[in-house]
Parts: sequence; structure tokens; C-alpha cells
Amino acid sequence: MELQQLREQIDRIDSQLIDLIVDRMAIIKEVGELKRSQNSIVYRPEREKVIIDRLYDRSGGKLNKAAIEAIFLEIFAVSRTLELPERIAYLGPEGSFTHQVAESKFGAIGNYLCQKTIKGVFDSVHTNRSAFGVIPIENNQAGAVKETIALLANKPLKIVAEISEPIHFCFTSIEDNVGDIKTIYSKDMAFHQCEDFLHEHFDADVELITVDSTSQAAQLASETPQSAALCSLIAAKIHKLPVLFYNVEDSEENQTRFLIIARTFENAASGNDKTSIIAKMGDETGSLVALLNEFKSNNINLTKIESWPAKNGATFSYYFIIDFDGHYLDENVQTVLAKYPQQLKLLGSYIKVV
Repeated sequence: MELQQLREQIDRIDSQLIDLIVDRMAIIKEVGELKRSQNSIVYRPEREKVIIDRLYDRSGGKLNKAAIEAIFLEIFAVSRTLELPERIAYLGPEGSFTHQVAESKFGAIGNYLCQKTIKGVFDSVHTNRSAFGVIPIENNQAGAVKETIALLANKPLKIVAEISEPIHFCFTSIEDNVGDIKTIYSKDMAFHQCEDFLHEHFDADVELITVDSTSQAAQLASETPQSAALCSLIAAKIHKLPVLFYNVEDSEENQTRFLIIARTFENAASGNDKTSIIAKMGDETGSLVALLNEFKSNNINLTKIESWPAKNGATFSYYFIIDFDGHYLDENVQTVLAKYPQQLKLLGSYIKVV
């Protein structure tokens, strides 16, 4: 068959695909209206997992699951925007990695509210100015985000989902020739994490200027001749900066875990769930050990436990954030929760990613 004939076949299939996507979005609008009339939950991560699994089985192995996820997560994101016209708050600035994660889940055309602080995201969701919030909780190299954990302990919000996102830096510039670049803007963290790339491509006479955010770096590079920025891909897109090099970070293992939070939310069990709780135990000897033994005797696998100081006057006291496998409605989990109704705060059950 001739190349032109093959291209014509692809064009026909593409036309069929867009017609089907338009039909899907029309149904999505009806679903959104029905859910809102019933005051029902729009965002259903466990439903998306079922769809991906079903489509992977249907493909008969001709497409791997990662490819199917890449295609359909974009479709899901656009669908959520049609279902969910409310705002999505995220930790800024615009073009931050948190912004990038928010767009990956709620689509590029979502109604976003950029917040300067993590507390601002929590307050926006708590006061109903936003339906959902997207915030970082930990980095596998830098550790936990203390402000997020403190706010989870003290604000009446729920965890909807977790996202594990690789942190990739782009090298962007309006210059076509790397040799013309005299100044590079970025955060100190980005310079540290991209040292090998910088040493390989630039001499000591190239000036590295530290700024408050990688988004600000992208803005400066877009306005300044003979300059460049180390930034996120979304920051490069916002400031219309050409990307000269992708993934210039030294380590391929740098990942940040993000959370989606909401006022009231309850995920159905998916079969691969994680539950997060806050434990505020008393000062009695052995109280924490007794709690941990309850998890053991009920065959519940703990995946994380960390202690954090609780503000309690002049005395020192601690609370614990605990993650474990399973859904909070599982019988063995309910057994543990029922024994400590005052000491345990349920943060949410959600599909396990990390």
C-alpha cells in the first residue's frame, strides 16, 4: 500500500476518534449535571483505575498500560473540567511543579486558583472558595513538607488522592545557540540538582542567578537576551520559552509526592488502597505500642509512621501520621478505628500510588 493511502487511513481513524471524543464529552456533561443535582462526588479516582484496567485488557497487550494511561488521563482531565466547573487551588507560583501536577489531573482548561502558601490552599478549600486543593507532602530526597502535615492534623479536610511525580527540569532559552548564553536563572535547589549538566555545558564565566521560583526564572529568561532558565515544562510553556534540553537533572530518582484535598470526600474501595490517619495518643506508657500492636494483630500493613511535635503550651507532645494498606471501611481497619475513636483522625482512603 502506498504511503499516501496509509496516511488517508490514519486521517479517517483520527476523524472517527474526534467524533467519539465529542460524543463522550456530551455524555460527561449530562453525568456532571446529574451528579450536581444529587450533590454527588464528581472526582472518582477508583473509577478511572477501573477504566484503565478494562481498556488494557481489551487491548490484548497491543498497547502497554502506561501508553493507555497517557492517552486516557488527558481525556479524564478534560472530562473533569466539564463535570467540575469549580476552582482548583494549588501551591504557586504559576508554572510551579504543583501547578503542573494540578493540570495533569484536572486539565489545561481547568479553573485554577494560584496560592502563595500551602496554608492558602487549605484555607481556600476549607472556606469553599475551591473544590479541591493540590499540595506537596514529601520529596524522596528532601523529606516531608512540615507545613502540609501540620495542616492535615489541624484542618477538617480529607485526602482525595496521591500523585507521585518525577521532578524533571528543562533548560530553556530564547537563544538558539548554547554558546551565546551568559546568565542562567533558577532556584538554588534546581542548580544543585542539575550540577552535572551545568558543568558539562558551561564554563565558570556563565553567571548562575538564584531567584525565588523556577517560574520566575522562566519569566526572566523570556525577557533577557543571552540568558536561560532551569524550570518546569509548564513554566516554559506559560512563558513561551523554547526548550533546548529536557530532563537535565542529575538524578532520575527525584520524586515528589503530592496530595489532592477536599472538604468532604469518600472514595469507594478499589482493591489497591492506602489509608492515612493522624494519631494523637496520650502520655500513658506504652500507648503507641498498644496502637501498633492493634494493627499487627489485625493483619494491617503499615507503610509509614512519622512523629511530629504538637503545639500544646509549654510542654512537649507529639502526634503521628500513619499510612497503611487497605480501605477505612475494611473490617479489620474498622476494628482498629473503633477502639480509638478520640485519638485517631481519619484523613482519607485513596488509591495507592506510592
